[in-house]
Amino acid sequence: MATVSFRDATRVYPGADKPSVDKLNLEIGDGEFMVLVGPSGCGKSTSLRMLAGLEEINAGAIWIGDRDVTDLPPKDRDIAMVFQNYALYPHMTVGDNMGFALKMAGVPKAERQQRVQEAAHLLGLEDFLNRKPKALSGGQRQRVAMGRAIVRSPQVFLMDEPLSNLDAKLRVSTRTQIAALQTRLGVTTVYVTHDQVEAMTMGDRVAVMRAGILMQCDTPLALYDTPNNLFVAGFIGSPAMNLMEGPVAEDGVHLGDYTVPVSREVLSKAGNEKELVLGIRPENFQLSESKDGIGIDVGVVEELGADAFIYGTLTGIPEDQLITAKQITARIHGRKPPSRGETVRLQIDPTHVHVFSKATEERLS
Repeated sequence: MATVSFRDATRVYPGADKPSVDKLNLEIGDGEFMVLVGPSGCGKSTSLRMLAGLEEINAGAIWIGDRDVTDLPPKDRDIAMVFQNYALYPHMTVGDNMGFALKMAGVPKAERQQRVQEAAHLLGLEDFLNRKPKALSGGQRQRVAMGRAIVRSPQVFLMDEPLSNLDAKLRVSTRTQIAALQTRLGVTTVYVTHDQVEAMTMGDRVAVMRAGILMQCDTPLALYDTPNNLFVAGFIGSPAMNLMEGPVAEDGVHLGDYTVPVSREVLSKAGNEKELVLGIRPENFQLSESKDGIGIDVGVVEELGADAFIYGTLTGIPEDQLITAKQITARIHGRKPPSRGETVRLQIDPTHVHVFSKATEERLS
């Protein structure tokens, strides 16, 4: 086991006018499960490949434990990688696939078989060791790829979107198995995904990337409760946080015909900005019994049993602007949802309102 350290690690592809990964600084603890998440093209897979030695580092350094591995070839880095497409040898049995790296390393046959058996037991693959990969399901192939990594007892596991080829139901069950397995093995793991739900449920910490830059790295709950900027606020959470612009008033920010209370301390941080962005999670709304709160014209209601989601726009938006109007999502009690076309008032707890600068997109509250 080992720590992993990215120190101003930068990757610029030939012919590109800006880095794919720009001065990445990230410290990963011994035995930690770190998830890199972000939209396509944000640099998360490139960062993983830099750590694996599959991509050249143009500037900065990468350390594994107390070794600078920046210029080491992949085989000397003591890492094991699990790929998106499994990368299994089709002509070999499951057992041979799992033990192949050990065979290449000259590990004696008896020890090889013992380590393969232990990994197969851990992954529930004992009955499949003599089968070929084509006779397995997608989930079973993924477990074989995991087993091949486990038998090597590396210092670091690297996983590049290993669940993206599985169907939705299998993806949910497999991600819990991987997280439990990592906890049991205690091996430092770097996991790449574009699915923020996967990131939130699996990672000890989550690093959110955008356009090659690390936007924020923290525990899943801290990312959810205190996003540093508008990008993290909008990316983390499902359904996404409502981000609404409004003009600044003396005692808060106007949203439609309602003023959301914002403390003077926070407003003072905005300087001379005339408009701020408010972030409110769907679950922080409550249907108002009075006429107090943000007015919403309900467009769609989703009844899910215990909960209901209402989607609408701020009251009073002209019809010709409705198509471009920002949609607001609120999660409310499912037993008494409003009807489509109805106008409702939504109350909010001021302590759950996130305030962001429109100019810098940074958090103010």
